[in-house]
Amino acid sequence: MKKATPILVAATLLASTPVFAAEAGATAATATAPASEKMSHGEIKKVDSSAGKLTIKHGPLENLGMDAMTMVFRVKDPAMLQQVSVGDKIDFVAEQVNGALTVVKMQKSQ
Repeated sequence: MKKATPILVAATLLASTPVFAAEAGATAATATAPASEKMSHGEIKKVDSSAGKLTIKHGPLENLGMDAMTMVFRVKDPAMLQQVSVGDKIDFVAEQVNGALTVVKMQKSQ
């Protein structure tokens, strides 16, 4: 029986690794995309236009693994602040953007 040379084994492993890494990356991106689009429910408690922030009393944020609470969020687009007032019920998506919790999508609840 002939032994495989270490160089041949290493070359074979290196050649196959990027394929698996690319497939794993595509699968992970696909698996997390729908979770980030699931909207959470909340109520506007404060609008701080000068700071570009909203205080929202919200239910669980499943995509972030957070329980229901009241907290301050940045907004992705300052125009969002003009769409809501204190007391409005909203549906929204919050994500970590550059280390800050940020509302990236929002609409008034019906």
